[in-house]
Amino acid sequence: MPSQTNLASTYVLLVFIWATTPLAIVWSVSDLHVMWALLLRFYIALPLSVIVLLILKTSFPTHKQALHSYFAGSFSLIGSQIFTYAATQYLSSGMIALMFGLAPIMAGLIGRFAFGQHLFKLQWLGMAVAVCGLAIICLNGSNQHVHPFGIVLMLVSVFVYSFSIFWVKKVNAKIQPMAQATGSILVSSILASCLIPFIWQYAPTHLPQAKSLFALIYTVLMASLVAMFCYFKLVQNIKPTTLSLTTVITPMLAMIIGAVLNHEQLSIMVFVGAFIILFGLFLYFYKDIQANRNFAQHIKSK
Repeated sequence: MPSQTNLASTYVLLVFIWATTPLAIVWSVSDLHVMWALLLRFYIALPLSVIVLLILKTSFPTHKQALHSYFAGSFSLIGSQIFTYAATQYLSSGMIALMFGLAPIMAGLIGRFAFGQHLFKLQWLGMAVAVCGLAIICLNGSNQHVHPFGIVLMLVSVFVYSFSIFWVKKVNAKIQPMAQATGSILVSSILASCLIPFIWQYAPTHLPQAKSLFALIYTVLMASLVAMFCYFKLVQNIKPTTLSLTTVITPMLAMIIGAVLNHEQLSIMVFVGAFIILFGLFLYFYKDIQANRNFAQHIKSK
């Protein structure tokens, strides 16, 4: 198992990538059809991930359990991202990131009702508070490029992403993170190909503008390769709800990045809503935070 320092560094890197990915997605579709941008992301990422796999000399298992794990992992890629890309037509990058702030709550609900995990009263309270925060943001969305259909799309995206975490964990295949990422990208590429007959008429006929091209490359290298390596590494070594906590800080970072680089307006009520969401998530994870603090003090006392 990797060291705590190694896992912490991986965690921080994943937060940074996911905070910048919503804006990269929005920029990538500025000169490309949304679904073609998604397809190209996987088609470019696949050979690159295979090359990395070969360079690292990482084995690529193809037994039944491994294939099951690749398929489960693909739901955090094509399964979730197809709805996220569609939502770019209705939501700003900051709002997309804020909607992903629901991931810990969604993971908690899935864990409770699908896998029988126990939730404390404080966690239920945290969920309610966080939902209130999101409601404030959504009701104050006139300056935040908020559309109800976009919110629905992101809720579906977050649900599929959160469910994928539990699914991969339940399969529990002993696979290296890079192999898991490559396998999931492969499955995602195959599934994404099913869209071609429906979007062929929107196929790119020219090289995208520099901003769109840069964003596409960023989503390939960072969001599809580096982030997925970090993601599956963390899936195999930490709790699903702890992994979902990566989305607690990304909304605030993404909103700031969107405001600075994409001139997305931020109202006072959006900050109020975001603060309430973070407070709700703090309540939800309070027992975990307290347990980690007590564990750290116990280690120091030895």
